[in-house]
Amino acid sequence: MLVTGVNFVAVTALVKYMGPRIPPAESAFLRYLLGLVFLIPMIGALRSVRWSRDLQGLFILRGGLHSIGVLMWFFAMTRIPLAEVTAMNYLSPVYVTLGAALFLGEKLAFRRIAAIVVALLGVAVILRPGFREVSSGHLAMLVTGFTFGISYLLTKTLVGRTNPTVVVAMLSIWVTLALAPFALANWITPTWNELVILFGVACFATAGHYTMTLAFAAAPLTVTQPVTFLQLLWATLLGALAFGESVDIWVVLGGCMILGAVTFMTWREAVLKRRAITPPSYATKF
Repeated sequence: MLVTGVNFVAVTALVKYMGPRIPPAESAFLRYLLGLVFLIPMIGALRSVRWSRDLQGLFILRGGLHSIGVLMWFFAMTRIPLAEVTAMNYLSPVYVTLGAALFLGEKLAFRRIAAIVVALLGVAVILRPGFREVSSGHLAMLVTGFTFGISYLLTKTLVGRTNPTVVVAMLSIWVTLALAPFALANWITPTWNELVILFGVACFATAGHYTMTLAFAAAPLTVTQPVTFLQLLWATLLGALAFGESVDIWVVLGGCMILGAVTFMTWREAVLKRRAITPPSYATKF
């Protein structure tokens, strides 16, 4: 997860550096299209998979949702600072928790409700409606957080059913296919420099997804989640040093509130799972 954070911050930096000349849909499409070269070493793993209709359906669902998130993320990157993009990305697990309660009928204990309230207050601290302009980039990041949250939840499910390499490969394939119509609708021929930058984005993003998938397979979320805090630190420093963005203490505070709430919810879920499987002291031990 530490390496994942470095890779994803590098992705944001390159997209920010490239600028807004290429439409977000085209930038996202080219990032994934160029990244398909990394699937060549994965062909053997793909051929060995026992495909089923359910597995394919999960891959398609994840690819479609992730495509929306990627599209909104590229749009937001051209309109708001790096630190704000990174801080609002932390909302994904909160959306997952709320969605499970609203649509799957899961019960929310008071502590989890309190954590969600803290996370939403963190969003309010970042956006500060009434005190600053809430731009289209901020609204795009709200959509990004939701779709990425569901995508990462599906990742955790898929890792338990197939090879992590296959999970990364199928994401690249389906997102490329899903973004193609949007990119072709408003195509602008990229320069060689822009293609090189987008290939760099593909390199870092593919590496980030792969290391994240390995982390999910190797350790529980209670271990991996807190490490993501460093992304906010690196993004804030990079924005200030490389792009001249001012360090907004309210953005840092709001991001810390969201991440703290997410970490607490993750820890509570792990505690409850341990209670469910741990036998009482008087039970027979094997």
